[in-house]
This record gives sequence, structure tokens and C-alpha cells, in this order.
Amino acid sequence: MEAVQRRRVTVRGVVQGVGFRPYLYTRATGLGLAGHVTNTPEGVVAEVEGAPAAVTLFCEHLAADAPPLAVVDAVDHHEVPVAGGTGFTIVASRTGGPARTLVSPDVATCADCLAELADPADRRHRHPFITCTHCGPRFTIVTGLPYDRAHTTMARFPLCPDCAREYGDPADRRFHAQPVACPACGPRLALLTGRPPCETRDEDPVAGARRLLAAGAILAVKGLGGYHLACDATHPAAVAELRRRKARGDKPFALMARDLADAERYAHIGPEERALLQGGVRPIVLLRRRGAAGPGGAPGTLADEVAPRCPDLGVMLPYTPVHHLLLGLPGDPPGPRLLVMTSGNLAGEPIVTDDDEALERLAGLADAWLTHDRPIHVPCDDSVVRVCDSETLTVRRARGYAPLPMTLPRPVPATLAAGGDLKNTFCLGEGRKAWLSAHIGDMDDLATQNALERAERQLESITGVSPALLAADRHPGYRSARWALRTAGTRPLVRVQHHHAHIASALAEHGLDGERPVIGVAFDGTGYGDDGAVWGGEVLLADYAGYTRFAHLGYVPLPGGDAAVHRPYRMALAHLRAAGLARTPDLPCVAACPADELRVLERQLERGLNCVPTSSMGRLFDAVSSLAGVCHHAGYEAQAAIELEAAALAAGAAGPGYAFGLRVPPYPGTGPVVADPAPLLAAVVADVRAGTGAGPVAAAFHAGVAALVVELCALARERHGLDTVALTGGVFANTLLSSACARTLRASGFTVLRHGRVPPNDGGLSLGQLMVAAAAAPQNHPHQGEAHVPGGTRQSA
Repeated sequence: MEAVQRRRVTVRGVVQGVGFRPYLYTRATGLGLAGHVTNTPEGVVAEVEGAPAAVTLFCEHLAADAPPLAVVDAVDHHEVPVAGGTGFTIVASRTGGPARTLVSPDVATCADCLAELADPADRRHRHPFITCTHCGPRFTIVTGLPYDRAHTTMARFPLCPDCAREYGDPADRRFHAQPVACPACGPRLALLTGRPPCETRDEDPVAGARRLLAAGAILAVKGLGGYHLACDATHPAAVAELRRRKARGDKPFALMARDLADAERYAHIGPEERALLQGGVRPIVLLRRRGAAGPGGAPGTLADEVAPRCPDLGVMLPYTPVHHLLLGLPGDPPGPRLLVMTSGNLAGEPIVTDDDEALERLAGLADAWLTHDRPIHVPCDDSVVRVCDSETLTVRRARGYAPLPMTLPRPVPATLAAGGDLKNTFCLGEGRKAWLSAHIGDMDDLATQNALERAERQLESITGVSPALLAADRHPGYRSARWALRTAGTRPLVRVQHHHAHIASALAEHGLDGERPVIGVAFDGTGYGDDGAVWGGEVLLADYAGYTRFAHLGYVPLPGGDAAVHRPYRMALAHLRAAGLARTPDLPCVAACPADELRVLERQLERGLNCVPTSSMGRLFDAVSSLAGVCHHAGYEAQAAIELEAAALAAGAAGPGYAFGLRVPPYPGTGPVVADPAPLLAAVVADVRAGTGAGPVAAAFHAGVAALVVELCALARERHGLDTVALTGGVFANTLLSSACARTLRASGFTVLRHGRVPPNDGGLSLGQLMVAAAAAPQNHPHQGEAHVPGGTRQSA
């Protein structure tokens, strides 16, 4: 009798809801094997029985041949007793036990579904919820594991006979596609208009929505992870009204273009941007804008109010069937081809997901609602990325990326890191996996804090991580840190210095184990320093266990805290005073400051009232932006720096750049190197008074900052023998600066680490907190309460 073998195979990773069971079914039946496959909380588990050679073939190359949306982390198999039987079956999912599988992110509508959507002969023609195993909602509809329809928000929609047949056929691409539906079995789209909003039944909801958009209306459109506010981007009055209603200030709006050709009329698109725009994630991609409409003309002129004075346009292509219908299928009557598509919320609030809440919270923002009855379980904003030196740089990590985990370079205990207060994300980690949450938002709003709590509970439930250790920023006023302290209970909480966390995040992303320190250049706007000052222009020699402050930007007063952030001219005046430079009326920053405020500010700076010292590079960008006459009032975070970058880009290549002064301690251990901005500011003032334009001043400033980075890193290498540099912090979202620093550092023999999958801004902070806290625990902090990281306060050069 021929030998028979049986093996149990466990596949872990993103293997549920991506066609993995039909893949194994086809593989097993093709080899003539008996057995079964099922979903479990730990992954996909199969047992195969048959000739040993066939069983071996089944187990080989499982990951390499997996379906396109699958992400296989591990394949384990071992021999089990022969059970007999014939045929291979897909059995009901098994529940119970800790969750160890991974949920797929939401995926843009695939080409096959789009073809059916546009085919009048197909039964899903123009169906707003068309999906299959290869596309559609995943993360945002999951309510539990294993990933089955009963554990999604589709549970309320019974399958019609046709959909049930597809769902149960392993040969169909909709086999166990949990969101599968058709016009006969829902969900259903509706257009609500009027006050109070009522459903309009006299026309197709999409046709009505297109008509309203063309007339200049603002629509609330329900998407995968929340509501968007949409209007015609070529309708100036509509865009201006949306900006007014949303209290948006000058912050740029995101755009959704019908196709790539429409986007190319307004922005430069390289091959890397093209791949991002058309891929399965469909993030918002920041593109350098054209000076005027590009090749082929344009169906309308982009409204100036979309992105005033911004060098980039944030553009995405449609990623849901509703979007494709809203922008028009081939043959549809003319309508808007380019939409503003911004988060459905007031400035500072979390994105709206609940339908009743949308009618209430968006009542003052929207003229109508294009909604549907499939609930959103997990809020998820659009991701934002850009390309820097042909590499992807993530600015906001959310839809399409969350909740995919990061593989860590060293194991960590079960840990929760709370992140920061701006661009908040949190991070859960255990073993060699870390789950960075989707973008939560700014923590100054109670609704955002509640959203953080809900998102953390949900991520715990789908990862199975029960944190025994917590981490948070050292800032005593951070709401995220207070939340972590309340949440910790008897569990230890490690407080992590802000810029140390930034550098640790870069190390973790690049897979460095932290055995050797790096030169970490952490430039941002605000971070709580060990001395109580506001840090933000830091060069730290850091690993996960601790850091030395090797160098920093010289301290200047931050007059009035947030007032200086919102009014960059205040920062310019503080810098001028610290540098001993005369504040004469011919300087743009002096002219921008009202006379009464100027007198008060003078007294404030003289007496040091509400003037915490800061070493922030972000605030120096603000100061130079105002000094050069570029931006005096910031309506959104980093506006002055963004507009300064735009001015530098318009000016083209700069010369050697402005120089900083360096105060270098004669011996290591006697204090950090201080980069004095006074000589740079004197050169800026001289150029401004000489009539040099804002563009050349901005370009020379960028070149000067890049030269400073290289000089400080060279000095650190000379004194400490380190040759790896991590560039991190929100300032390095500036691709002009990032590119110049990386290029010159590499030419000088350094290895350069820059962020790609993790944001360089505070959206990546929690990953670094997790790694630092893990290095400090459990042996260092076995008892409850707060702890600082050992070695985090050494000062030397």
C-alpha cells in the first residue's frame, strides 16, 4: 500500500479576507490531497493528507505563490496522525483563543470590479458597493476575529441566492469575500437634502449628488473610514465657502481627480507618484503643482482657495465604487472631474463615522448627504504620502496601511505607547511585532481623546496584545501622557523624551537593533526638554537605552507660547533681539506686528514673562519666513515653513547658504555644541534690507541649515566615531531640506536613515516610545508608577 502522510499547516499574517482559503483549496485539490482548511484567531489552519511527495509540494512555496493581498509572516507545519477521508473542504471558522492573525487594510476597488461596475450587462452594473476578495473594505468593517461576515458590519445584510452561490464557490473570486453584495441584498445608497435632511427618492442618489456638486453645493459623502466633505474644486465660491464653514484657515484641501490625466493638468507626476496614485492603497499623494494648467488644457481652472501659497497639491484617485460613480463613468453626462475631498469634521475634531452624528455635526458644513447603511466600525482617515529622492515618505499613516504591523529588530514585552498630542498615533507591540494605529488627530479636543480610547480597545481586540507596560511623552501637560497615566493603573509607565522617541522610531523602521548609537538629528517645532526648555533643534547620540545631547540650536525666548506659533513675526522679533539685531520698521516682521503688540512684546522679552527658552528649528523656520516677508500669520501647523519652502523652490538652486556660528566645548563631557543662529539672521537681515527677494533668501536659508547638519554630524563622527545619521522630526517632511542633507551626508561618507513607512513627524513618535520603553523595562522598572529612561540626561560633546 502506498504511504500516506498528514500535515497540519498554520499560516500567520494577513491571510483572512484575501482569498487565502480558496488558494489553499485549489492547491490541495490540484495535488489530489484530502483534508480541510479553516480560519482561526491565530491564522489560517489547514490539514492535508495524501502521498508524501504531494504533501511536501503543498507545503513548499506557500508564501511565494500567495494571493496578491496576502502578507504571510510565518508558515508552520508538522506531521499529525493520518485521519483518512477523501476530498478537501473549507470548514466553518473556529473561534476562541488569542487573536494572532492580521486584518487586511482597506483596499481600492480592483480592475475586475471596475469593469463590472461599468458593464450594463453585469448584474452589478453601477452597484455602489461592488467588491471581491481582491478589494474593498476590510479593517474599517471588522468587529471581531476570525475575519468572517458575522464579525463585520456586513452581518446585517443577508446574502441573496446569487451572492450566496458566489460566496460559497471556491472557484469564484468572491468566495468568502465578506463585504460581497449586490443591488438585491444591500447595502443601499441614499441622498439626503433639505432641513431637516430627508431622502430624495425622485432620482438616482449619485445623479442627484453630481447635479448638486456641479451647482456649487457642498456634500457630505460617506466613505470607507468616515465622511468626507466634497465640492467642485473648480468652483471658487464653493471652495471658499467650504473653507469658511470648516474653519480651515489657509490649510490646503485634498483633491480627488477622476483619472491621472486630470491630475496631471495641475501637478507634476513622476513614475513613483504614478504608482502610488494608481496602486491598491490610493493615498493622498503630495505633488509639486504646476504654475498653470498643464498639457491638454483643463475642464476648469483650479480654485485658488484649494491650496493657497502651497507648493504642493494633495491628490488622490477614486478608491471606492461610490467615488467612481460620483466622478462619472465613461458615457455619463458631464460633471465635476476634480473634487475637493476633505475629512468630514470641523478643524481639530475627529472624522465623523456615525450616520446620526453626521447629520448633527456636519449640519453646518454640508448642504446634502450622500450616505449608505453599511456601518463604519473603525474610523480611518486618508493616508498622505510624498516622494523624496524617488522614495516614498509617509506623512500620515492611515487608510490602506493600518493595521499592517511593523517587524521589530528586537523583541519587546506587551507594550502600549501613547504617542504625542499632535498628529497622534498610538502603538501596540509584543514580540517582534508592532501595530501603529491609524492617524487619530490632535489631542486638544475631547472627541479626539475619546476616539483614541475606542481605537486602542479595538486594536487590542484584533491583535490579542494585552499591554503590561505603557510609554508616554515626558511633557507634563500632554493629554496623551495623562491618558496613559490613567490607563496604566498598576502597570509601569515609562516617560520617554520626545526627540529620543523620534530617533528610536527611525532606528526601528530601519531594523537597527540599537547595539550601536547613531547620530540622531531631530528637528521639529516642539518637544519637552530635560531642562524644562522647549527643544526642537537637537543632535543626539542615541540608541534605545538612552542618549547624549551632543548639539542643539541656541536658545531664544518663545514669547507667549502658542501665540508665537500662530504669529511667526513674534518669533522673528524674539530671534532678532536674541541676536542683538536692530528691529527697524523696514523689516517685514516689524511692519507686520501691530504697534500696541510690539510695545507689549518688547516688555515681555525684556522681563522674560511667559518666555520659555526654545531650541526649536521649526520656530527658526517661522522666524526666517516672517523676516523674509513670506508668512506672518500661520493658520495651520507649519504654514510659515511650507511657504518658505515654496519660495526656495521657486528661486531654484542656492549658493553656499547662510552660516551659523558654532560654540564648541573644548573637551568632551563639558556640555553640548551650540549652533548660534545670530550670524545667519544677520545675513538674512542684510539681504532683506538690500532688496534681495524672498526666494533667494529662503533658498540660502535651506542651504545653510543643510550645511549645519553636515558640520555637526562631521564633528560628532570626529569625537565619537559614529557614522550613521538618522534624520527625523517634522522639519524633515520638507523634501528640499531632507534631500540636501541626505545627499551631502552620503557624499561625506555617512550612512543616512530617513523615514519611509513611518511619518517623521509626531505621527511616528509612538513607535519610538515603544522601543525605548521596552529597552528600559522590565528589569529597570518592575514596580508601578512612572519612570524616566536611564541615561537620558547625560550632556556632553
